[in-house]
Amino acid sequence: MTRDTKSLYKALLARDSRFDGIFFVGVTSTGIYCRPICPVKPPKEVNCRFYNSAQEAEQAGFRPCLRCRPELAPGNAPVDNSQRIAHLIVQRIEAGTIEEKAALEAIAGEFGLSSRQIRRIIQKELGVAPIQLLLTRRLLLAKQLLTETRLSVTEIAFASGFGSLRRFNDAFSSRYRMPPTRLRKKVIEGAGMATGTDTLALQLAYRPPYDWAGVLAFLKARELRGVEWVTDDFYARTVQLEDRKGWIKVTPSKMKNALLLEFTHSLTPSLPGLFARVRDLFDLNARPDVISRQLARDKILAPFVKANPGLRVPGAFNGFETGLRAILGQQITVKSATTLAGRLVAGFGEPLVTPYPELNRLMPAPARIARAGVPQLAKLGIVSARCRSILALAQAQVSGKLSLDSGSHHDPDETIRRLAELPGIGQWTAHYIAMRALRWPDAFPKEDIAVRNNLGGITAKQAEAMSQHWRPWRSYAVLHIWRNPVQR
Repeated sequence: MTRDTKSLYKALLARDSRFDGIFFVGVTSTGIYCRPICPVKPPKEVNCRFYNSAQEAEQAGFRPCLRCRPELAPGNAPVDNSQRIAHLIVQRIEAGTIEEKAALEAIAGEFGLSSRQIRRIIQKELGVAPIQLLLTRRLLLAKQLLTETRLSVTEIAFASGFGSLRRFNDAFSSRYRMPPTRLRKKVIEGAGMATGTDTLALQLAYRPPYDWAGVLAFLKARELRGVEWVTDDFYARTVQLEDRKGWIKVTPSKMKNALLLEFTHSLTPSLPGLFARVRDLFDLNARPDVISRQLARDKILAPFVKANPGLRVPGAFNGFETGLRAILGQQITVKSATTLAGRLVAGFGEPLVTPYPELNRLMPAPARIARAGVPQLAKLGIVSARCRSILALAQAQVSGKLSLDSGSHHDPDETIRRLAELPGIGQWTAHYIAMRALRWPDAFPKEDIAVRNNLGGITAKQAEAMSQHWRPWRSYAVLHIWRNPVQR
């Protein structure tokens, strides 16, 4: 394996799920190999051997761990796709866009299996039947709605996916041994109080500290006018999830370490999927303690980490959206790219009426962009080379050749390679998209002129060599460097 073993060991200690399936570790003292998220006590570094795939680990004489099942790791299973199929089922059930039977049939077709085989896989991998998994997800959402909103029990029953109030009451009483109305006594004061009659609000927790001002400043500079509205106090945007349209507004919670997500009632059926996108956008799953501890060991980054301990890497609400924005930003200023993006939204985005004049368009869908030609895009002031790149990205999305949805497992190296194969998309753009859309914490756009200038005018090769000390958190290092030119 050619990757730096020290950075891989640090990723192993962090148990960051984003590295799952990217590498495997063989432990010489036990003869077992594991995934980086294995819950067992981490082995000593001297006993670790790192491999790119489960096959390599097995060929080296290691046997799979019975707890983390590395032979079934996402996208790298040597025997079958069981865990990946289970993950897809969970993902689509959580998204709330397809019901259990439809989800099973659709995924069964994708893998050339029967729905009966899919049910067996779910039972094996997750220990429950698909219907029980669906029931659990619905009840967890219902509990949050009961304690954080003023919706009636009947409204909550339907919002969380139950077909009737009777079914909801029966499921709640059977699972929790209490009626749902008992949780109403635990309603969080203030939750939902600041919303109007057409909106609800729920809290999304994070690990402190959190640099809210820094995240807003980053998003403000890259604002998609008409789709997004970013101020010094909040982030708002229009949303379309499947056929459901509405808008959201995100502010810091005054109650605890959480963001308050306000959303229109129209998005309630898609709440789990909405939550996942917002958590990605605001990097709410990050471990700032682990990341800062590693980066602070570098003498260059140490003062930046101390000054910005809650720094986050803003993700993507929509991967295609971020890809478009990255292409438009090639070889021009952030401000100029923002202007072009606004024209693209105005020209191709579907109008949407909201209470805010600043939010008036939905983000153009890949299919809509794919149908356009170079002349149509060029009328917006986009140079021909960028037009061709945008069309290629949209067509790759529509065809399924390329997915920039962070909700599914990615091999970041493979996705970066596929992105770089598209016309006009270089390594800088591919790594930037991986950093934000794929939520890859070790992306490093070494060609970035701002990174190289802020590090003292070094070459891309020198930047790559310097970045080895920051692995596996180079995406976070890039954000620190963008914000803080290095003084030499």
